[in-house]
Amino acid sequence: MTTTEQPPAPSGADERLLRTSPLRRLLGRPELGSVVGAAAVFLFFSIVADSFLRASSFGTVLYAASTIGIMAAPVALLMIGGEFDLSAGVLVTSSALVSSMFSYQMTANVWVGVFVSLLVTLAIGAFNGLMLTRTKLPSFIITLGTFLMLTGLNLGFTKLISGTVSTKSIGDMEGFDSARKVFASEWTVGGVEFKVTILWWAVLVAIATGILLRTRFGNWIFAVGGEADAARAVGVPVIRTKVGLYLGVAFAAWVSGQHLLFSYDVVQSGEGVGNELTYIIAAVIGGCLITGGYGSAIGSAVGAFIFGMTSKGIVYAEWNPDWFKFFLGAMLLLATLLNAWVRKRAEATK
Repeated sequence: MTTTEQPPAPSGADERLLRTSPLRRLLGRPELGSVVGAAAVFLFFSIVADSFLRASSFGTVLYAASTIGIMAAPVALLMIGGEFDLSAGVLVTSSALVSSMFSYQMTANVWVGVFVSLLVTLAIGAFNGLMLTRTKLPSFIITLGTFLMLTGLNLGFTKLISGTVSTKSIGDMEGFDSARKVFASEWTVGGVEFKVTILWWAVLVAIATGILLRTRFGNWIFAVGGEADAARAVGVPVIRTKVGLYLGVAFAAWVSGQHLLFSYDVVQSGEGVGNELTYIIAAVIGGCLITGGYGSAIGSAVGAFIFGMTSKGIVYAEWNPDWFKFFLGAMLLLATLLNAWVRKRAEATK
């Protein structure tokens, strides 16, 4: 009887079928560096500021983080897609101004102004996206131009219509109370006051994370951020993807703008300048690369939380608030270095 020799077993299994160790998965997460940084900031202010650990302080920190995080989440997606939006800060103010002035001048229910503001804000986002994809100019130039135009329009139209640099009060108009419940309400849990922006923040981060990790559009975002020409060659709709990302930023700006309006019932036309850098920094601290193709929405939330802890921690420590900018710059540099180290380690363990 003859026997047939079996071919030797392959020296290694298909790497696509190999299980990834928990350590490798952890090192591969973009937000790992920001989580480490958040823990360090929390520990630091827990030591230097006695009131930092009070329950009431937690609600204040979360509120400060949410006002940044609402915008940081879509800005993170935009950066993963390889683009910037320098108009995001003033777009928040523009959204609030449109709602306020339309409602006041038309003596309409404030909800009419809210929805008109949504349409106008989305149109500005679409303008940014279409200008970017049609002209092929860098997003830095396109959105810098939009930033300057909106800054001038905010101030010019407010002075033209209201006669001052702020809008008229709409606190006594129909629909104001219901709109305030949606955009600027608060509730108390266990003696701690929480703002509705925290809920908006959590929802937007969850949606952004789901889009990135569970949908075809999320794959497109990573693809266009990594290499737009290569993505286009394999059928990724680059134009639609980038316009959609700018619409996402515009929607978040609308939410933030309505919160700004219904928190105070008047809006200062000069607000918002400089906030666009805060949103970008929060996304970078959260693990997004300036070059695109890498990052997460959860990381942007951690970055925003670090902002909230730092801004309020300095107050609780009774330091001069001027130190905030120093801590901001230091956190940006340290987080960028840590994120780069984590990414290299993750690539080395693949």
